Amino acid sequence: MNLAVFILPMLIGTHISAAGGVQNAPLNAHNIGCEVFQFFSRSPRGGKAPEITKEIVQQFKDNSKKYNQKESYIHTPYYINLASSSKRIYHGSVSVLREELERGSKLGVKYLMTHLGSAKDLGDEKAIQQVAKGISEVLKGYTGKCQFLIEMSAGSGQIIGDTFEEIRDILKDIKQSKKIGICYDTAHAFESGYDIRDNKSVKKTLDEFDKILGLDKLKLIHLNDSKTDLGSRVDRHEHIGKGKIGLKGFKALLSDKRLKNINLILETPADNERPKDMEEIKKILRK
Repeated sequence: MNLAVFILPMLIGTHISAAGGVQNAPLNAHNIGCEVFQFFSRSPRGGKAPEITKEIVQQFKDNSKKYNQKESYIHTPYYINLASSSKRIYHGSVSVLREELERGSKLGVKYLMTHLGSAKDLGDEKAIQQVAKGISEVLKGYTGKCQFLIEMSAGSGQIIGDTFEEIRDILKDIKQSKKIGICYDTAHAFESGYDIRDNKSVKKTLDEFDKILGLDKLKLIHLNDSKTDLGSRVDRHEHIGKGKIGLKGFKALLSDKRLKNINLILETPADNERPKDMEEIKKILRK
């Protein structure tokens, strides 16, 4: 069977600027050839979130339809830390995550993805317990349609969620775990020790993911090459084919039929160069 038959359902996009208002993101995505896109609904550095009015919601939905964007996803701010020993940071993180879920639901966004925080304050065991408690608080009484995703981390700075086992341990303590999905970042996972540089390593990694977490949990892929080596635990994204994973690795990953319905978001360096990375991926998918 032709490889294209397997991978055709995949949709490709990048992280997009929403400067001037979230309603601008669909046009920005369209202008660089995205089929799906990811954005921040608020400043990733801090501050109050801009209001999302009924008019903005309608503009966002109208523009998404007008510019043929099939799906969209929100990335949470960088300062989220559910593993912090500071009550202010912990409760602030819970509050922002819930706000972002509600904002995503208003906009019709499919997924909200987040990093979980660093275990350096509490140590791994207590941090995992607190993160699970925090996510449970975030989802308590939530009835929206925007789904919560845990994004895999590279493990630098004791960031939580860098192994399949750690994510499993978090999920088992959350009553609403069936409602939670996973965003697999190729650079982060590679930097955490999960190899995807050839067909054999892709099969091993996906088999392990399936055994520990279940591939039904995999909802989105952040497609990034890595500037640093396998298992480096140093989070540095690189352009597609120019890093330690390489084109051979991405060809192997995207040829695995188990991923045929998983959409792809690029977060490679320099916003204005991402269209080139997107074209590299499209070339792989066309072959």
